Amino acid sequence: MKGNTRRLQHFNIITNKEMQILTTVMCKYKFDLVSAEKFRTTYKVITNHGNFCLKRMKHGRNKVKNACILTEELLSNNFTNTGKYFRTKDGDFYVRYKKNIFYLTEWLEGEECDLNNIDEAVSCAKLLAQFHFISNKIGRNKFHLRSNLKNWPNIFTSNLNNIEKFKRIIISKRIKNEFDVLFLENIDVFYNRGVSAINMVNKSQYYKLSKIANDEKTICHNSFYYQNIIKNKEEYFISDFDSIMIDLQISDLGKFIRRLMFNKNYGWNFDFAKILIEAYNSINKLNKEDLEIMFALIIFPNKFWKLGQKRYIKLRKWSETKYLHKLNRIIEYNETQEKFFNDYLIFLEEYS
Repeated sequence: MKGNTRRLQHFNIITNKEMQILTTVMCKYKFDLVSAEKFRTTYKVITNHGNFCLKRMKHGRNKVKNACILTEELLSNNFTNTGKYFRTKDGDFYVRYKKNIFYLTEWLEGEECDLNNIDEAVSCAKLLAQFHFISNKIGRNKFHLRSNLKNWPNIFTSNLNNIEKFKRIIISKRIKNEFDVLFLENIDVFYNRGVSAINMVNKSQYYKLSKIANDEKTICHNSFYYQNIIKNKEEYFISDFDSIMIDLQISDLGKFIRRLMFNKNYGWNFDFAKILIEAYNSINKLNKEDLEIMFALIIFPNKFWKLGQKRYIKLRKWSETKYLHKLNRIIEYNETQEKFFNDYLIFLEEYS
């Protein structure tokens, strides 16, 4: 199957040194290690009691603790579409090994979901809604999560300042290459979209809803991408809670839709976004205020800003061909994005 092939191609044979480390770490758990394979940044460990996922991190002890407690709470509230976290023999959330920490979770059998398929994307939107709905029922006093509330305008403003900086850098260059010229030609369009996003946030009920979210400590996954959604037959599972935070939950859905719209199968066609919104709404009710705030998140030129950041600030060593390909992919949707934005506004006017 396509998705399964995509997942399998990321498996790698591990070295003897890695195997020695894994053996030492797994001794802290109640399972005997038999063999292991490396998958992206994690390990699939095969034991005498089944398969597990072992992840290594350089820091993030609180992240592991929060994720473990969250999954325990979710499972106790009958949200079974996630993997269980396992504590050590001593009841610890992780194992410390030199400068790293390791933690163990259930290995979710299946394939990475195929978000090119709108039906699968709809199932994922429903999974996200269910996660939000159940997480709102659990007690928050056990968590110590970082908060992103009331921070969107600051982030948008900071990123817009960066875009202005990119412009100054390009203008100051004596010799401009093809990427510089094309980026500069389009910079005002994307900058103005960013200004519109800030204006929308400030005119919306963002601060009012942020206060409510702060009182209720609403949890966002903050990394709801295909790598963290596993499909097993017709059931979907959410994984990797390393990035959870307190924020408006609409940010998870907004980022999910924004990312999908750049896919050629969706191409900023609002009909697809509407389908995903309605799928989420069928489980976790959205009001007009939520959708107004989400619109601001979607229209902010995040990809354009990120590409400029990599080019002019981080100086990422990509080929000119790769840089131009990424920029052209962003620019090619300019007209369809404008139609998307207009269709979204019409949808908002009619929404009740």
